[in-house]
Formats: sequence, structure tokens, C-alpha cells
Amino acid sequence: MIYREVLPNGIRVVIEEIPTVRSVSLGIWVGTGSRDENPQNNGVTHFIEHMMFKGTDKLNARQIAELFDGIGGQVNAFTSKEYTCYYAKVLDEHFGLALETLSDMLLHSKFAEEELVKERRVVIEEIKMYEDAPDELVHDLIAEVIYPTHPLGYNILGTEENLNAFTSQDLFRYMADQYTTDNIVLAIAGNVKRDEVLARAGELFGGIKQSRRVHTLEQASFTAGQAIRHKATEQTHIVLGMPGFQYDHPMIYPCILFNNILGGTSSSRLFQEVREERGLAYSIYSYHTAYKDNGVFGLYCGTAPERAQSVLDLVGGIFDNIVQQGVSQQELTKAKEQVKGSLMLSMESTSSRMSRLGKNELLGRHNTLDELVAKVQTVTLDQVHEAAKLMLGGNQLAMAAVGPNETLQAPQQSY
Repeated sequence: MIYREVLPNGIRVVIEEIPTVRSVSLGIWVGTGSRDENPQNNGVTHFIEHMMFKGTDKLNARQIAELFDGIGGQVNAFTSKEYTCYYAKVLDEHFGLALETLSDMLLHSKFAEEELVKERRVVIEEIKMYEDAPDELVHDLIAEVIYPTHPLGYNILGTEENLNAFTSQDLFRYMADQYTTDNIVLAIAGNVKRDEVLARAGELFGGIKQSRRVHTLEQASFTAGQAIRHKATEQTHIVLGMPGFQYDHPMIYPCILFNNILGGTSSSRLFQEVREERGLAYSIYSYHTAYKDNGVFGLYCGTAPERAQSVLDLVGGIFDNIVQQGVSQQELTKAKEQVKGSLMLSMESTSSRMSRLGKNELLGRHNTLDELVAKVQTVTLDQVHEAAKLMLGGNQLAMAAVGPNETLQAPQQSY
């Protein structure tokens, strides 16, 4: 059973009782990410996420880590383009302690100068790690191509220059603007009781002064273009990007199914034709990323530099065939079953359920499993074909590549 409540100060609490398990997953979701930054503070959202684990008025960094290890739990966090999440998974008997500790981190982190100095170095090493991972770097590069002047194109990790300039006052100032009570969601899924959760949440979070986020969404638009980052790598890593759909667009479910058919599974067209039939790549897949006001449909492939152009030409042929001929009923039926299976299997994890609750609340929508399955099942062949044509046939294509190639020719969109 799912319950949604709002504390008097505006913090939303979403609870799913699952009495058949012995675990509880809990997350503090904040509706802020790198999209809310500017060139001067790019990286601050992710840096705050790191600093939350570096000590509070009660616990130092080691004690926070030892506390969760001592109860056999897991604790972590992540920052995305549009939201940040601090989460834990523990045995049900330790739920109260886990929630208390996460609240302490959120409300009483000190951002001590000595910790700031150390953590700057940690995040700079993280940036360097991604620079040495071309299959990750290429995804940052495609974002820069598609959103050259918009915050969605920023690297979530920020820049070394910005990190070296951040002070504790910068972090607290950003939190005051973004970590407002109307922008925070507590999501809990597992073996808990609604009334007990609400009572504890009220004790820990109810005393926060009510505040509202002043925010105007800067509209993002897709930009076609190309960028090649020259690196002496063994493979060339390529991402193609095309306009996709925002998260609440009517075509989002046809898009999900089309992605499954094109490159979302090991039986997809891309995987079978590029890897299995021709042996041109080990990793090739498609994906769709939905934002609040737009989306990106993408394709990734890593291949030998001398084969990179052949792969791009083959991909262009696959795109052309789909736009001209559509997909088969058999492919659509299989995709529906695969998506339905993934949805149902994800329900067996309290972590997945908690994540679904938190994201859905931030996005302002809650669908039951049956409602989601119904939306998937009602998608028609014509709708999938329309989604394919809108994404692949719109004559807007971005390409990013990392590798030793000097030039590459993106697939021609003549349809």
C-alpha cells in the first residue's frame, strides 16, 4: 500500500508498506541537479552530495561509515541533471537509526574547511577517472554538443577550477536556494508502518522552517552538431543523439518500446546486426533520457577505429529501414513482454520501489504497476512507427566520438 503525506512545512513523505520483506529502503530526494547551476558554480550540486558524508555536529565521516557498516546497511548518494538523492537500505529493525542519520547529514553537515580541502581532491580525481574512461567521457561530450549553451550540457562533476574556488559559504548558499522544504521528498519502501514513519519523519524533519524554491525552468532545445575528442584509445567510442521526448509526453511509452526494439536488449536490431551477425562491436545499445521539458534518444557503440565508419554506415541503414518500413508486430509483442517483465521484476526490490516513489513524486505523477502495464499494452504499431520517425527522421542528429579517428561521417538522414 502506498501513502502520500505532506508535513506542515511542505516536505512530502511517500511510503510503501511491504510487510513481506525484512528490509527498508529510504531516500531523501531533492529536486535540484546540475541543470540548476551556472558556469561559475557548475559542480556545486555534486560537491554538496560528497560533503554530506564528511561530518555533522554529532558524527564525523568515519563514524557515519562505521554506523551503516555496523548495522549491515548500505548508504550512498547520487547527483543527476535534475535531482539529487541520499539513500540507504537497512534491515527493518534499523530503519529509525538510518532515517535519523540521513536527517542529521541533511540538516547538520558542517562542511568543515579541512574536509572541504580533502574532498576537492577526491572529486578532482573522480573527474580525471572519467577522462580516462572514454566510454563515459563520450556521453559528457554528446551533452555538450546537444546543449552547448544550456545547463543540461554541463558536466555533473563540474570543473577543477570551480571546485578549487568553492567555500563552505557557497555550499550553504546553494542549499538555502535549492534545498527548500517544497523541493524535498522522503521516500520509504519496505517493512514499515505508515503511522510510525510519519511520526518519526515529523520529529526529524518537521522542525525545518518552511521555504519555497524560486525557480524558472530555462527551456532547453536540441542542437545538431558533431565533436570528436582525439585520444589514443584501442576503441573508438561513438554516441549519436536525436531529439527525444519529455517525461510526460504522450509518445513516451511508444518511445520506450521502440528503444527496446532498436537497441535495448540482446535480441534488438542493433545488437543482432552489429554485434552478433557482423562482429563489429562488443557493446552497442540505444537509450532514451527524458527531462522535464525535452529528451534525447541516443545510441552508443564502441568499436575498432578502422571499423568505426562501417558501423556508422550500418547504423544509418538500420535507421533508414525502420523509418521506411516500421517494425513488426512480433517485435512489438516481444518488447511489451520484456518491458512488462522488467517492471514486475523491479518490484521485488525495495530499492527500486523507493526510487520509483521518489522520482515520481518529484515529477508529480504516481502510476500503479497495473496502470503502467496498461499504458505499455495499449501502444500500437502505428504509434511506435510515429515515435521512430519523429526521433530518427527529423533531420536533427548530433554525434560525439572519443578515439584516434581524425574524421567520421555521421549517418545521412535523407528520409
